[in-house]
Amino acid sequence: MSKPFIVDAHLDLSMNALEWNRDLRVSVQEINRREIGMTDKPDRAKATTTLPELRKGNIGLVVATQIGRYVAPDNPLPGWASPEQAWAQTQGQLAWYKAMEEEGQMAMITNKAELDAHLALWNNGEPNNNKPIGYVLSLEGADSFITVKHLERAYNYGLRAVGPAHYGPGRYANGTDSTGHLNQMGIELLSEMDRLNMILDVTHLCDDAFWDAMKLYKGNMWASHNNCRKFVDHNRQFSDDMIKALIARDAVIGIALDAWMMVPNWVRGVSTPKGMNCSLEIMANNIDHVCQLAGNTKHAAIGSDLDGAFGTEQCPYDLETIADIQKIPVILKNRGYSDTDIENIASGNWIRFMRNAL
Repeated sequence: MSKPFIVDAHLDLSMNALEWNRDLRVSVQEINRREIGMTDKPDRAKATTTLPELRKGNIGLVVATQIGRYVAPDNPLPGWASPEQAWAQTQGQLAWYKAMEEEGQMAMITNKAELDAHLALWNNGEPNNNKPIGYVLSLEGADSFITVKHLERAYNYGLRAVGPAHYGPGRYANGTDSTGHLNQMGIELLSEMDRLNMILDVTHLCDDAFWDAMKLYKGNMWASHNNCRKFVDHNRQFSDDMIKALIARDAVIGIALDAWMMVPNWVRGVSTPKGMNCSLEIMANNIDHVCQLAGNTKHAAIGSDLDGAFGTEQCPYDLETIADIQKIPVILKNRGYSDTDIENIASGNWIRFMRNAL
């Protein structure tokens, strides 16, 4: 089986470039060489993702994030002390994406025509070496919107998807490891997103906010990087009822590769992928579970979250770089999935969704 085209729906590229100070134009091996001896972050010298490695894996289209969390004085999570600082952080991230565009490394996708032109480029039969990585810009956690009016400003510079929450309590919605319904600002945010025809990313919404969003939001929604609660019983994952509700809305769910979301009882900094038998087969289990609930292969996809503040110390042991996502189609083929099913999961579902939503 030849390498299928892959779409990855969640990569924190700008965070890696700025906060990790990684030059993503060089090889993974070079980044890891430069980081030998560094201890400021747990994934130093364990990077998996660069732009050349995406090309090597035939991953020509990604959903790339901005992220800037506001944290109140009593919030122990890392983040920024004011929404204004968080907004400024996201603008720096935007500047990095624009710099990559100017160099021909990346290409922003904001509408169907741009999407189709980019796909034609990647399917022209020529080597990938110098092709730009296409990206749909997404915001992970809406805390950095100083006001709801900042949403339209972001839309005008190319933002197309928003996840209202990240970890903990948020200004617009509560996220992972927190509880509580959407507040008035969150309700207004969803209304404005509907008006602008944006994509709602329900990833990280706490259960209360998730069900609120399902009732309130009229537009397109996806889950860029979520796994199944059936395998890891934690609020970060989706219950079967949540997955079924998303399927009913014709959403697509990208399966993530963070080990603690894949195997139960993972202890950060202690557990190891080999010790916990965390392999890409686990990702395939999550993909298969979504497909079984749907009764088809039109709603499961890839949202790896690779290098989302973790590296090879906390991802499947049979993955050294993001290019190894190409092992997933082979695993699915061995499980009896047809070539059409595999194409749906590798890229077709995201492309169909984007053509409808952009």
